[in-house]
Amino acid sequence: MKLDIAQKIVAGAFAAGRSANMKPLSVAVLDDRGALKLVASEDGTSLKRAEIAIGKAHGSLAMGLGSRTLFTRAQQQPYFIAAVPHSVGPLIPVPGGVLILDAAKSVIGAIGVSGDTSDNDEIAALAGIGAAGLTGDPGT
Repeated sequence: MKLDIAQKIVAGAFAAGRSANMKPLSVAVLDDRGALKLVASEDGTSLKRAEIAIGKAHGSLAMGLGSRTLFTRAQQQPYFIAAVPHSVGPLIPVPGGVLILDAAKSVIGAIGVSGDTSDNDEIAALAGIGAAGLTGDPGT
């Protein structure tokens, strides 16, 4: 994923948050290797929101599942989800982590958003992906 695409995604997520009067957001975009392409936080976010956003994106990418699916799995298999970060690194199993898909439906990265409710974080993430002309997979 190129930096200009990540910038469009972040700008789109922030625009969605502002238009819906969400609390200040932090947004992180990772490429398909899990490398951080861009992270930004609006003024007024709490201290560790960026790290949470990175954890949502990283967990989704590492597991190949949107974080809404990880949230459901955490309810069904809490010990498994609690153990996963020891193997794959950060994982925040609540909505707001979304896989980013290209036109061929291949995963090209992931976005994590944190700052408002998890459902609103996911809405902002999907809006950001859409603003870049891509498709998101938040899980089910």
